[in-house]
Amino acid sequence: MRSEAVVTVPPGVGLHARPAALFVQRAAGFQSAIRLQASGREVDGKSILALLQLGAGGGAELTIAAEGDDAEAAVSGLVEFIRNLA
Repeated sequence: MRSEAVVTVPPGVGLHARPAALFVQRAAGFQSAIRLQASGREVDGKSILALLQLGAGGGAELTIAAEGDDAEAAVSGLVEFIRNLA
């Protein structure tokens, strides 16, 4: 199963060290493979280094995609996490 959604990082925050670590921790709880895309770059959503290199700041549009048995739950949970960063 595959699921995908687009979410905007709230203004004034970004996926810097702490939020990125929390995102990866949450993503690791899902069985599905997680991918994030922003500004034409795509990275592994379960890798903190990859996520930090993405450089997604406030206002960035992220595409979160998951593939696996819990893909819908993964995307839904991770979108909610991004929305609540503010």
